[in-house]
Amino acid sequence: MSTISDELKQAALEYHRLPRPGKIKVTATKPMVTQRDLALAYSPGVAYACEAIVEDPKVASEVTARGNLVAVITNGTAVLGLGDIGPLAGKPVMEGKGVLFQKFAGIDVFDIEIDEKDPDKLVDIIASLEPTFGGINLEDIKAPECFVVERKLRERMKIPVFHDDQHGTAIIVGAAVLNALAITGKKIEDVRLATTGMGAAGISCVNMLVALGLRPEHILAFDRDGVLHTGRTDLDPDKRRYARDTEKRTLAEIVEGADIFLGLSAGGILKPEMVASMAERPIILALANPSPEILPEDAKRVRPDCIMATGRSDYPNQVNNALCFPYLFRGALDVGATVINEEMKQACVRAIAELARMEAGDLATAYGGELPTFGPDYLIPRPFDPRLLVMLAPAVAQAAMDSGVAQRPLDDLEAYREQLAQFIYRTSLLMKPVYERARADRKRVVYAEAEEEVALRAVQTVIDEKLAFPILIGRPDVIHTRIERLGLRMREGVDFELTNIDSDPRFNEYWQQYHALTERRGVTPAAAKTLVRSRSTLIAALMVERGEADALICGLVGRFHKKLGYLRSVFGLDPGVQCTSAMTGVINDRGAWFFLDTHVQVDPTAEQIAEATLQASYRLKLFGIEPKVALLSHSNYGSHDNPSAAKMRKVWQILKARMPKLEMDGEMQADTAWDEVLRQRMFPRTELSGRANLYVMPNLDAANIAYNLVRVMTDGVAIGPILMGVDKPAHILTPAATVRRVVNMTAIAAVDAQIRTAQSSRRS
Repeated sequence: MSTISDELKQAALEYHRLPRPGKIKVTATKPMVTQRDLALAYSPGVAYACEAIVEDPKVASEVTARGNLVAVITNGTAVLGLGDIGPLAGKPVMEGKGVLFQKFAGIDVFDIEIDEKDPDKLVDIIASLEPTFGGINLEDIKAPECFVVERKLRERMKIPVFHDDQHGTAIIVGAAVLNALAITGKKIEDVRLATTGMGAAGISCVNMLVALGLRPEHILAFDRDGVLHTGRTDLDPDKRRYARDTEKRTLAEIVEGADIFLGLSAGGILKPEMVASMAERPIILALANPSPEILPEDAKRVRPDCIMATGRSDYPNQVNNALCFPYLFRGALDVGATVINEEMKQACVRAIAELARMEAGDLATAYGGELPTFGPDYLIPRPFDPRLLVMLAPAVAQAAMDSGVAQRPLDDLEAYREQLAQFIYRTSLLMKPVYERARADRKRVVYAEAEEEVALRAVQTVIDEKLAFPILIGRPDVIHTRIERLGLRMREGVDFELTNIDSDPRFNEYWQQYHALTERRGVTPAAAKTLVRSRSTLIAALMVERGEADALICGLVGRFHKKLGYLRSVFGLDPGVQCTSAMTGVINDRGAWFFLDTHVQVDPTAEQIAEATLQASYRLKLFGIEPKVALLSHSNYGSHDNPSAAKMRKVWQILKARMPKLEMDGEMQADTAWDEVLRQRMFPRTELSGRANLYVMPNLDAANIAYNLVRVMTDGVAIGPILMGVDKPAHILTPAATVRRVVNMTAIAAVDAQIRTAQSSRRS
C-alpha cells in the first residue's frame, strides 16, 4: 500500500510540474498578428467596447469574456480532507476545479486564493470582484463561516454565487436518493433518514432531501457532540432546525429502523451491526473521504440487500460534484441568471436522476469498456458521460427562466441543446445538415456486426434521432441479452428488424445469389454456402443488393481490406469509376479537414488519385463544405523533379481538364496548403484561396499517417472512413470506431441511399 501511495505521490507531483508548472493557462481568443489587430484589441478600438458597456451594462457579456468567466475562490480553511492548509496550498485544488469547468462545460475560470479568515472581510473582497465575473464558485471554506459568506454574497451580488461543497454534494445526493428509492419501491415522504456529519455539506444535503419531499420529522441527525435533540443548547440555527424531541443519544439508536443512512463525517463509524438493524433494502450513502463510514463490502456482508454510494471512484455510485457544478453554471451563465436558486438546483437533481435511468452513453473509452446500466450499482451518471451537459444545462436554464431570475432568456431551448451538443460532439455542426436530410426520408440501414456493444448503443441513438430504420444481423439471443444488459430501450419489430445469422429463411436464396455473382471467380457452391453462413458482411451486402436494405455499415470487427473484398464481390463500381477509395475527416478546434486516400489505394496512379479527388469533392458538398483541394507532395510547384512530385503535378493537369471550376492547386507541401500568405508569396498565381480543407496525398502511407497524426495531436474527432466508388451505399468502419462515429456514418449512408434512389428515379 505504501509503495502504491509513493508511486501515486510521485506521479502526481510530476503531473503538476511537467511539461510546465500548473494545470491552466490564459489563451487569447482573438488574433494579434498585425497593427490593425492591435488597434482593434487595444487603443483606440477598445474604447468603443467600453462605451457600449457604459450605455448598457448587459453588453459586457457580448464584448468581454465576463459572461463565460467564473471565479473559483477559497481561503484554504477546509481543503479536501487536508483541513486548514491555507490559500496558497489550496491553489492546486482550485486550478483543478478550473480544469473541470473548462473540460466539461467550456467555462473559463480564474482561480483566486484569498488570505483572509474573517467572514465579513472575505465577503467584502469577493463582492468587489463582481465586475470581473459572470459567477462565483466558493470552494473549501470551513463551516460555519461558509454559510455566512455565501448568504451575504447572495444578498449583495447580482451574479450566481454557489458553494459547491454544500450544494454540489446535495444535488448529487438528491439524485442518488431519488433513484435508489425508485429501485426499492419506497416513497420519499415515507422513509426515515439517519444522518451523521452536520457540517456544510451535511446540512445542505438534508435541506435538499427535505425540499424533494422527505419529512423533517422523519430525520434524526448526529454530529461530533451526539444526537441533535431539543435539549441541546449548543446548536446554531442551521442545526437547530433538525433537533428532535427524542430520547435517542447514540448513532446506533438513530440508525436502527432507518431506510436511509447519510454520512459526511468520519471513516468507520457506521458498524456492521448498525447496518443490520436498518429497514428492509436500506440505502447507505457513506461519503466520508478517503475512508467511508463503512466500506461497501462490509455493509453488504451483513445486508446483501443494501444499496451503497460512496465518495470514492473505486466503488460504484461515486457521489462526485463534477457531475453537476459545470453544467449548473453553464445553464446559469447562458441565461444571465442573477442567482442559483432552489428551483435551478432541484431541476439539476431531477435531470441527473433521469439521465442515470437512460441507457449508458458513449463511455467505453473513459471507463475501460465497462458499460453501466441503471440499477443498484448505477444510481447516478459518471463524470465523463457526455450527455450531462446537454441534459443538465437546459434544465437549469429553463428553471432560471421559469423562476424569473434570467436576464437573458433563451428564445429556443432546442436550439440551445444543439449548441451544447456541438461542444460535446464537435462533429455535430458539420453533421447537422446530413442529420436533417437523413430524417426527412428514413432509410433501412443494416449493421453487419450488430452483436457488438458499440453497434447496439449506436443503433439506440439512431432510433432516438430518427436517422434510419436499423436492421441488425446476429444471433437473436446474444443481441437481446446485450440490449437488456445495456439497458437499451429498442424493441424488435417496432424499432428494428433482426436477421438471424444462423437460421434466416432466406439463406438458400442468399448463397445461391452469391454463387451466381462469384462462380467465375473460383467460388464453388459449397464455398458460397460456407462464406454466406459465416460472414455477416456478405449477408448485409446481399440484403442491400437485393433491395431488402438501403445501406450497410460494417467493419467494427476484422480488417478493412477483408471487408472491402466481400463488398466488391457483391457490388459493382459507380459508373465511370475505375476503383474504390476512402476519405476520412478530422474535426478539431480549428475546423474540419479531410484526407484522401486513407484506407484503400496503396500507391494509386495519377488517374486514380484524380478520380478519388472528384468523388471526395462531391461528398464534401453534402456537408455544406465548399471543397478547397490541396494536392500534397514534398515538392512546391516543381521544386523537385522525381516520380512522386511528377505524379501529383499530373493529378493537377487531369483535374484542371475534367473540372476546371474546382478550387484546387498543387503540387505543394502541407504548410503551403495551410498558409495562404506563404502560398501566395511562393506562387502568386495560385488558384487556391484561404486554407485547404481536402488534402490529397500521393499514397496510402502518407494519407493514413497524416490523418492519424492530425487526429491524435489535435484531440480531433474522426468521421469515416467514407468509402467511395462502390455502386451501393456501404461503409467500412474500423474496430476503433466510437458510438458517435457509427451514428455519423449511419446518417451519411442513409443520405447516400437517398441520393442514389433519386438519381435512379430520374434515369427511369
